[in-house]
Amino acid sequence: MHPCVPALSSGINAEYGYASEMFHGKSVRGRYGDAVMEMDYCIGKILDKLNELGIDRNTFVFFTSDNGAATYRRRDGGDNGPFLCGKETTYEGGMREPGIAWWPGTVPAGTITHQLSNIMDLFTTSLSLAGVKPPQDRIIDGIDLSSTMLDRAGPLLDRPIWYYRGNEMMAVRLGAYKAHYWLWTEFGNDPRTFTFCQGQYIQNVTVHDQVNHTDQPVLFNVDRDPGEKFVISHKSKEYSTALARIAPVVAEHRRTMERGEPSLNYCDAAVQNWAPPGCEELGYCLKGPASNPKLCIWDH
Repeated sequence: MHPCVPALSSGINAEYGYASEMFHGKSVRGRYGDAVMEMDYCIGKILDKLNELGIDRNTFVFFTSDNGAATYRRRDGGDNGPFLCGKETTYEGGMREPGIAWWPGTVPAGTITHQLSNIMDLFTTSLSLAGVKPPQDRIIDGIDLSSTMLDRAGPLLDRPIWYYRGNEMMAVRLGAYKAHYWLWTEFGNDPRTFTFCQGQYIQNVTVHDQVNHTDQPVLFNVDRDPGEKFVISHKSKEYSTALARIAPVVAEHRRTMERGEPSLNYCDAAVQNWAPPGCEELGYCLKGPASNPKLCIWDH
């Protein structure tokens, strides 16, 4: 594979574990580290090109991820540091991501914000930065965070973050507090041989079976306890105070939620990127299978 060319879904680069031959074996972190090293190199090339073209001061770049590291892949799956569990869970290790905004001359360099946000906010924020109003004929879930990005002294917006798995609201975060309404870790797998929480076990928190805590949510202060190790007692004043804020927000969310048709309800291998741009030069273009959409089966 050539560096900076997207990997094909068929796994033609499986020998190198998501990294091209140029980076194979170059990091001390194994195949996963090789891939991260290549990603760092490729992002650097993109930023260099923006500078070369003289458009760096007119280009907004945002770097983030869609989920935490896949800890079930063990040493080939990354590490979520202090956060609990990983990809495919609604614990912090599965959902909390870094976010880096880059816009020389506009976004102040070296600043840090503790504003809670999610990827859906990028749509609304990008429209605002471009001077475009969002569509008015539909509900837009993301909020405009441009004021937080551009003004280092700007106030933080007090907004909830929802943790969903499929159609189920598993948890919600409001300020420093995160309330789990459902707990579920293994999704039908034998935890002795497969787990999304490699090397981590929190009694009554990392659970094999689905556990409904809707009547009494499991509460953490994830500012003070980002690893979700210490459950706040439901008998404490801290618990009742936090839930007094969270409960009406959840109730309003459920009352006003307009559920759309999930775009991933039907699976079809034909829509995967079998022949990305540039594959002709590399001799890696593949012919995709015939379209055969079928109802997906999800373990939630």
